[in-house]
Order: sequence, then C-alpha cells, then structure tokens
Amino acid sequence: MSYITIGERIGYERGKQQQGKTLVLSLLQKWVRDYLPQDVRGRIQTLPLEQLGALGEALLDFTAIEDLLNWLEANQAA
Repeated sequence: MSYITIGERIGYERGKQQQGKTLVLSLLQKWVRDYLPQDVRGRIQTLPLEQLGALGEALLDFTAIEDLLNWLEANQAA
C-alpha cells in the first residue's frame, strides 16, 4: 500500500484545479470564436474546482456571451 504526503496531495489538487481551468477556458474560447475578454478570463481563473465543473456543464446551454456573464455574476465566489 502506498501513501502520499501532504505535499503530494496539495500538488495533486492544484493539478486538478489547473486542468479544470484549462479545459473550461479552452471550451469557452472556442465557443466565442477566439475572443474571450481578459476580465472574464480572470474571473474564471478565480473559480474553485467545483464551480469550474458547474460552469463546464452550464456552458453547454449558453447561447450568448451574456449567458456566461450572468452565470458568473450568479455563481462568483464572494
């Protein structure tokens, strides 16, 4: 049985967080045809992993950039 250290656990969690950000930002970038405002990117970068997952699912229903902005407004961590 192998054990992981606290440092390894932190690294693993950070890696998952970064993968989530990269995936969601890539999908959004493609969805808006390569134009995603920098301030919106910054807001997405601050989302915790659970919200990134929720955003990833929600973006499938978005029809306009306003849908993304409304979602961020409603779900942004205070």
